[in-house]
Amino acid sequence: MSQAWTTIESDPGVFTELIEKIGVRGVQVEELWSVDKDALEPLKPIYGLIFLFKWRKETDNRPIADDTVGNVFFAHQVIPNACATQAILSILLNSPTLELGPELSTFKEFADQLPPDMKGELISNSEVIRAVHNSFARPDPLLLEEDKDDKEGEAFHFIAYVPKGDALYELDGLKPGPIRLATLQPGADWLDAVAPAIQERMARYATSEIRFNLMAIVGDKRASLTQQLEAKQKQRDAITAHLSGKDSGAREAGLSPEQLADPAALQGLLPHIEAEMTHLQDELQDEHEKRRKWHEENVRRRHNYIPLLFGMLKHLGEHGKLQPLIERARTMKPSNRRNAE
Repeated sequence: MSQAWTTIESDPGVFTELIEKIGVRGVQVEELWSVDKDALEPLKPIYGLIFLFKWRKETDNRPIADDTVGNVFFAHQVIPNACATQAILSILLNSPTLELGPELSTFKEFADQLPPDMKGELISNSEVIRAVHNSFARPDPLLLEEDKDDKEGEAFHFIAYVPKGDALYELDGLKPGPIRLATLQPGADWLDAVAPAIQERMARYATSEIRFNLMAIVGDKRASLTQQLEAKQKQRDAITAHLSGKDSGAREAGLSPEQLADPAALQGLLPHIEAEMTHLQDELQDEHEKRRKWHEENVRRRHNYIPLLFGMLKHLGEHGKLQPLIERARTMKPSNRRNAE
């Protein structure tokens, strides 16, 4: 019997750090506001999409893919509160180019040929995955034992969309198996196929529900920006050296023979390269700042503020200031109370 899994917040900073703590490198999670091509193009490579929606019981007559054992990693969700982490794992474990790290690599090797129910049991009993997941729970001792997603007891659920081989799959741990949404032609962009599927699902619920959340697991933007910046620096240095009559390594920097034969054109290229470098440096700084804020927010999420609050109340009580504040709050009109806050 596995230990309990707690509810965690749906947030790209939470999910990015969760992935890193499991041991996966070179990715981050970004929130999406659109599935238009122009919105997705700057985020590539995109390894999969995570979709959050309000779950409701419904009949799904779509056929279950039968070619998944040993091909698509699919696990049943056998415990509550784990669907966010399970959707993330569904993408990570189906992305052959990712650096999974020792823990997840060993897990995948062991579980790969098992049926979905056994895969689900392995996830639920993984001490490492459960501990990382639970590390993002708010340390609130005042939570009720039966935690609800909202005041009406509505349940929200995460599923994954991921390309694998020549197909696009919807992976929902509450379903019997993967749903094969589309066959991908060689060289086709799987994002062109996933956009209609997500839009159709949102339209199906649009009359009664507007609360959706869509995130993407993408390549680490810091690494991509650093690589682009280094390439521009190499190109700038090669041009400067070539114009000075030195052996510049210009060919390795991506400069063509035609460019090298025109010193004036090379000189004119330098300001553009410098401008691009400045832009890349600004973007890289923004990414580092975003990571810093994500980490700071995650630290705050884990911190238990209850002792501080109790300490403040005790201090106010000992100095005779608590009761007057309580009486004041009782006599205030709701509108005045909001203004006081």
